[in-house]
Amino acid sequence: QLQLVESGGGSVQAGGSLKLSCAASASRYSFSSYCMAWFRQAPGKEREGLAAFYTGTGRTYYADSVKGRFAMSHDKSKNTLYLQMNNLKPEDTAMYYCAADPEVRTFWWTKESEYGYWGQGTQVTVSS
Repeated sequence: QLQLVESGGGSVQAGGSLKLSCAASASRYSFSSYCMAWFRQAPGKEREGLAAFYTGTGRTYYADSVKGRFAMSHDKSKNTLYLQMNNLKPEDTAMYYCAADPEVRTFWWTKESEYGYWGQGTQVTVSS
C-alpha cells in the first residue's frame, strides 16, 4: 500500500504562484522505486496528466500545457514530491491530484489508468 497526501492548494490571482506537495508513505511493503505524478481535473473535463517523476532514475516528464511554468522537485528524505506552479492562469483552475505506481510505463505516464494510488486532491483556483 502507498498513501499519498497532497497539500498547498488555494486561491491566487492570475500571474501568481503556488507550490503543491505530495507526501508518500508506504505501509508494510515498500517499493524500491516508483513513478509519482501530478494530474488535474477541471469541472466537466477529463483528468489531465501534468508531470511525472521516476524515483529510480530521477527522470521527469512534463505535459506541453505546463512546460516552462510548472516544475517538480523531490525530497527523498521526506518522500515528498513538489509541484511549483508559476505564472498561473485562470485555465489552471482545477482539482490537482498526486498519483503513484511502481509500474508506470514511461510512454503512458499521462494515462490515469497506469496509476494505482491516488491522493485526495487539492483545489487550485486562479482568478483573472
